[in-house]
Amino acid sequence: MSQTDPLAGQAAIEAHEAEVVACRACPRLVAWRENVAATKRAAFAQQDYWGRPVPGFGDPDAWLLIVGLAPGAHGSNRTGRMFTGDRSGEWLFASLHRAGFASTPVATARDDGLELMGAWLTAAVRCAPPANKPAPDEWAACRPFLAREVALLPRVRVVVALGAFAWQKVLDVGRDVGWAVPRPVPRFGHGASADLGAVALVGSYHPSQQNTFTGKLTEPMLDAVWAAAKGHPRAARSATE
Repeated sequence: MSQTDPLAGQAAIEAHEAEVVACRACPRLVAWRENVAATKRAAFAQQDYWGRPVPGFGDPDAWLLIVGLAPGAHGSNRTGRMFTGDRSGEWLFASLHRAGFASTPVATARDDGLELMGAWLTAAVRCAPPANKPAPDEWAACRPFLAREVALLPRVRVVVALGAFAWQKVLDVGRDVGWAVPRPVPRFGHGASADLGAVALVGSYHPSQQNTFTGKLTEPMLDAVWAAAKGHPRAARSATE
């Protein structure tokens, strides 16, 4: 199903983005993201940090939804775009480019011209959390944002969860939006998949430095995730709807 009025759909996405960026619901996250933006990392001392919640971005007609954990303190929290400006993003966008989802293999800033084709990139939590560990109440505050984003992307048929946290939160939101989340809950694993009725869920290790530096996640492993998404029957069905 595609949007019958693209302009109305784009307006709804922009309104959602504005609401995300203005959010101050979680005092701990607000304090952390703004402190990081004020103190900065030495390598970025001359740059203005975003220092706000980070909205998702990509193709409004996306059939693939990619969900990460949260913005990086000196990556997305600096640049204002998901997975942009840190090592995790370097791995992710290079792989997305090889798979044909990203127009360039390098992401540096919100205005660098990079575009996603057929994909939308977002995160479960929209503010950079201390130690990359959002608290349960912080996820609860962000949960409606992810559910609303799903509703704004009616052509999505495959969801890739980057890491166990994103996997569980996609399942949580799946219940909110009426997906057929099975019982028992599917277990996360790299390459794991689950049928949620309207969409398929595919798991991938997160492209964090902890995973990529240790070899837990390799380039071929990440590339295989996009190949699996493209080859899934749900993806084929999206092309005919």
